[in-house]
Amino acid sequence: MTEDAEDEAEGARGERIAKWAARAGVASRRDVEKMIADGRIKLNGRVLDHPASFVADGDMVQVDGRVVDAPARTRLFRYHKPPGLMTTHKDPEGRPTVFEKLPPGLPRLISVGRLDLNSEGLLLLTNDGALARLLERPETGWLRRYRVRVNGFVDEKALAALAHGITIDGERYGPIDAGLDSRKGDNSWLSVGLREGRNREIRRVMAHLGLATSRLIRIAYGPFQLGLLTKGSVEEVPPRTLRDQMPKPAPAAAGKPTGRS
Repeated sequence: MTEDAEDEAEGARGERIAKWAARAGVASRRDVEKMIADGRIKLNGRVLDHPASFVADGDMVQVDGRVVDAPARTRLFRYHKPPGLMTTHKDPEGRPTVFEKLPPGLPRLISVGRLDLNSEGLLLLTNDGALARLLERPETGWLRRYRVRVNGFVDEKALAALAHGITIDGERYGPIDAGLDSRKGDNSWLSVGLREGRNREIRRVMAHLGLATSRLIRIAYGPFQLGLLTKGSVEEVPPRTLRDQMPKPAPAAAGKPTGRS
């Protein structure tokens, strides 16, 4: 059964467990389904063994023995990620994470996409896993814009050609808008925009062009801007702005979640 068909089945039975848990900020729907397969989720004291379960008012959901609060209203935050932080809740290598450095008093949040360890700039955070997944979908069509500092000779024709996409080591990357902003010696600042950010995509593409990326700053994610937000600061998107800016889910199947850049 497709997600849309399952959504239609909701109603008197409540809300599908994966959707409910995603809205509660546990994880994405797909990750919740994996957690169910691993026996980590209980509904009213019973370990779930399949995702075709529904949560109704008054039901108790537990993840790893911890009771999960019912989903709160959907919230979205802009965060200025400094370099040197992992975009994960826990790093196996013990490196500091975004979520360890957030100011106190925030709800449990997950990221919309990721920025890698050395990247910085705008990171969207939400308490709603379903919203995160929607905003990560390539078919949402939101442009992610970056300022990128590179070392090496910048061939402006090669940058312009990225608009047609590029294949590197057998992997195809979609169209990238890239242009030279300024040059000083061997260092240059570029403006880069893409709609599907794969893991370290910008760094890999620049390396393919003979350019070493020394700084990567995301300045916009769709309609949301980094603006004057200072490093390490968080600012909530007003509810009305969030409602006005939300894309409508595409009828096609979901694409791959965006990766790090």
